Amino acid sequence: MAISGFMKGLSCFHRAKPRTKIHPLHCFARRSREFSISSSSIADDDAVLPVLIVGAGPVGLVLSILLKKLGVRCSVLERRTEFSSHPQAHFINNRSMEIFRKLDGLAEEIEKSQPAVDLWRKFIYCTSLTGRILGSVDHMQPQDFEKVVSPTSVAHFSQYKLNRLLLKKLQSLSLLGNELLIGHECVAIDNTIDEYVTVTTSQIKDGKKKEEKIQCRVLVGADGAGSRIRSLVGIELSGEKDLQKLVSIHFRSRDLGDYLLKERPGMLFFIFNTEAIGVLVAHDVKDGEFVLQMPFYPPQQNLDDFNSENCKKLIFKLAGQELSDVEVIDIKPWVMHAEVAEKFVCCNNRVILVGDAAHRFPPAGGFGMNTGIQDAHNLAWKIAAFVKGISPSSILKTYETERRPTALINTELSVKNFRAAMAVPAAIGLNPTVANSVHQVISAGFGTLFPSALQKVMLDGIFSIGRAQTSEFLLNENNPVGSSRLAKLRRIFEEGKSLQLQFPAEDLGFRYLEGALISDGNGASTTVEPPSGRRREYVPSADPGSRLPHTYIRPLSNSPINKVTLSTHDLIPVDKLEFLLIIGPHNESYQLARAAFSAAEGFGVSVKVCIVWPADTNVGTEGKSESPLSPWTNFIDVAEVKKLGTNLVSWWDMCEMSDDGAILVRPDEHIAWRVKSGVDKDTISEMRSIFSAVLSLQ
Repeated sequence: MAISGFMKGLSCFHRAKPRTKIHPLHCFARRSREFSISSSSIADDDAVLPVLIVGAGPVGLVLSILLKKLGVRCSVLERRTEFSSHPQAHFINNRSMEIFRKLDGLAEEIEKSQPAVDLWRKFIYCTSLTGRILGSVDHMQPQDFEKVVSPTSVAHFSQYKLNRLLLKKLQSLSLLGNELLIGHECVAIDNTIDEYVTVTTSQIKDGKKKEEKIQCRVLVGADGAGSRIRSLVGIELSGEKDLQKLVSIHFRSRDLGDYLLKERPGMLFFIFNTEAIGVLVAHDVKDGEFVLQMPFYPPQQNLDDFNSENCKKLIFKLAGQELSDVEVIDIKPWVMHAEVAEKFVCCNNRVILVGDAAHRFPPAGGFGMNTGIQDAHNLAWKIAAFVKGISPSSILKTYETERRPTALINTELSVKNFRAAMAVPAAIGLNPTVANSVHQVISAGFGTLFPSALQKVMLDGIFSIGRAQTSEFLLNENNPVGSSRLAKLRRIFEEGKSLQLQFPAEDLGFRYLEGALISDGNGASTTVEPPSGRRREYVPSADPGSRLPHTYIRPLSNSPINKVTLSTHDLIPVDKLEFLLIIGPHNESYQLARAAFSAAEGFGVSVKVCIVWPADTNVGTEGKSESPLSPWTNFIDVAEVKKLGTNLVSWWDMCEMSDDGAILVRPDEHIAWRVKSGVDKDTISEMRSIFSAVLSLQ
């Protein structure tokens, strides 16, 4: 029956359970029956590896999983010999969770493992963790939990924990060969031959340096902000450098966790007092895991100023009391940039940058890792189409065409959000711009006339004067200056001008204007609204390049297994290179569907047809599409599901289309083409032209 093809397409929802365990933090040379993490060379199954991914962070691992599910052989090369447990990124936005939802229940695992939402929904501004609260912002709204515009919600989950789950997912795919090469560094790239790239890798084995050459059809640089791949191919970054230097202090304290759990749970704590200024990230309040971000001003300050004992003292100053169980785990300096690579694809479309290798954002809003995960999602099906011989390498260029503008928008948005974060300390007399200017004068101006030790004393003295602005004597309602500053602070919070966590309009509403798609030229905007820096709600759109709107549907079948509510996103499989054509039950639409089946078959790709019936349609309607679509069987009849308390607008109205229109969706859930109303009579020619353009065959 036709529904069997549909169920096969939904096989991604059957969770594969790993049968062997790998400790993700110590991935040295070891092998299991299902998954190989190795320090040896790639097995010579073929002379040329289809895809080599450099970097085993979340972006590289997500890309490798997506490719493996699409049947593309790939290996991941990682220079580290063990993975960091430093939490780093921790906010997973809606779109990334939608992608994770398709990876064998990964989104569900994250939702179960993360802290309860009430423990991280707020940003708190205070004089110390136990002192006066200057203000708080709740970043969650009722609609964020209703799952109306998306089948998932945002999450708060540390990057190193995500990496562990991704490694387990990779393990569960029953892969063969040396899939993850640990302790291997890429040292050279040769792209003089058109058919493949030769990568020279280096590793230390038995105390000696050993080099090896790997030939691959596609090389993907997912090796982070300091990307060696980007450097080797000579791609420059443009944007703002050195926005701020910070030191990240990873520590644990059950005592602090217990206190915050009971008294003031939150995700971020912005702390301003006369002794210290910092931002505390509560990665897991219950477990007492935190990261403290401190401003860092070298060369007057150096890492010795942030040794373990000094870090404990700083934590006590910011906590407002001493804690008996502080364990400092790791101390890392880092620099905040806002830059995007000039190119994402080069070397005859054979070398590609993803994630932080392609763009470096301020952490404000959590765009870094999320943008990278969405890079991987955009790229995976295009690599599969190229490697399988469906498309030429030019389809990989559409990755840059689509994702680089998105990265530029997210850069602008993260910078605006960072500036908004700076507005709060500025309102209470702690202007970070002034602090940076003072540091610059001491480092490059008249301060250079003095010895380094005196420069440090000068800097500390000036900063202590600045921190005095936060004293209780000054910052109170009875002091005219303090009262004015506190009133300004309240306005910032009330008007939503402080640091924001969620951006639904940009998270779910980002759209590609050109690339592997066809603009219908029928009312679709040719520009993207610039980010405002404030939260704006997502408005569903079926414009070409947009993410497919989510709505709930139910299969129209008498089979008990199909008495379930699905998302429109569930119609696109993760383990098959398949397009989705959504139509209404009309003769002209069925004619278009038959043409789509024929055209897709000619191009070597699969297409599934979904016929959307009104919400009140009875079960058993499936057979009505069987005759008009014969002999094709890969279709599904569904009816809309109207949930109580939600917007009752119909699917076609939400898409601003009539039910005799049609939508073609790509394997990454973005709309490749649509016709709003009425299907062209020359459907065969039309569909051939559409698939040809989307697959870069013309």
